[in-house]
Amino acid sequence: MSEARLHRDVRLLYTGRSRRAKRFRYGLIAFDAASILYFIASAALPQTALLITLNTVLGLLILTDFAARLWIAPDRRKMLLRLYTIADLVVLISLLIAPLLSQDIAFLRILRGLRLLHSYHLIRDLRQDSDFFRRHEDTVLAGMNLFVFIFVTTSLAFALFFEAHTGVAAYVDALYFTVATLTTTGYGDITLHSTGGKLFSVGVMVIGVALFVQFARALFQPSKVRYPCPECGLNRHDPDAVHCKHCGHPLKIPTGGYSE
Repeated sequence: MSEARLHRDVRLLYTGRSRRAKRFRYGLIAFDAASILYFIASAALPQTALLITLNTVLGLLILTDFAARLWIAPDRRKMLLRLYTIADLVVLISLLIAPLLSQDIAFLRILRGLRLLHSYHLIRDLRQDSDFFRRHEDTVLAGMNLFVFIFVTTSLAFALFFEAHTGVAAYVDALYFTVATLTTTGYGDITLHSTGGKLFSVGVMVIGVALFVQFARALFQPSKVRYPCPECGLNRHDPDAVHCKHCGHPLKIPTGGYSE
């Protein structure tokens, strides 16, 4: 098989509309979601031989996917500058150099939580392939923002302010602290007493409350559909809108209604 033909076949798998391409992309979405959950669950676990082997296999799979996306990217420089791409590179480094080190470095395990940022790439794929996601995009995106913030903050709190050697118990304490702080529940049983810890808590409260309110608003407010107005470009409208609320231009939003 020539390189040009292989390049075309790989590009069609990642961007095509065939049934095979859709199945492939849904498989990638499932893999991305599973890897994110795995890195969350294993962040506080000691590095056994089994985990090191599993991490290496995952690293090679992520590297293969990354190399394929980079190969077919129309603008490789732009792709490499994206936040989730940088996060994936950091995750790959932490996965593939860990077996070469003589001791377990807890901070490397925490860095793997940055795989959470790949969730936003997952959302882009879902927008392309899922009608359900397109109908509920605002709610899913707000929930994803909150989810990513909770677990990235938990990983930072665990690495900076909790005793990593206590493992899972310390990670659960960090998660408990994060959720209690961002919801301003304030039980007071787990607090950060240092100056840096207090400033960290302020940041969690300010950003976390805003994300929590955004998620609640998206959950309970009527959903909008994505349809750019031909006149002014406004791209969020009520599902039954016939005119743009911004400029009044007539809209022809595709629906699942009756056709003549």
